[in-house]
Amino acid sequence: MFRLWGKIIKDNHLIKDMTVSNDTEDTRTHKIFQALEAICYAWDLSRPIWLDSTIAEFKRHSKARFYQDNFIESIDFDYLEIQILEE
Repeated sequence: MFRLWGKIIKDNHLIKDMTVSNDTEDTRTHKIFQALEAICYAWDLSRPIWLDSTIAEFKRHSKARFYQDNFIESIDFDYLEIQILEE
């Protein structure tokens, strides 16, 4: 089972969090994008842009933070963080 944890952080406080599970036979990349899309839809956020630094961080730690630079629209929190909990 694949599980991805998404959380919104503002002023070093957890504002919202959500876990998305996926049991399909899709690739790991597809599961990550589908989970991120589900999180953004649930919280009414635009989908963030994957910058090179974000991709590198995710490859190293299975965790990525999306800051204002990753979003086209303005955000009212410090960052959105996603982390793979289980593969």
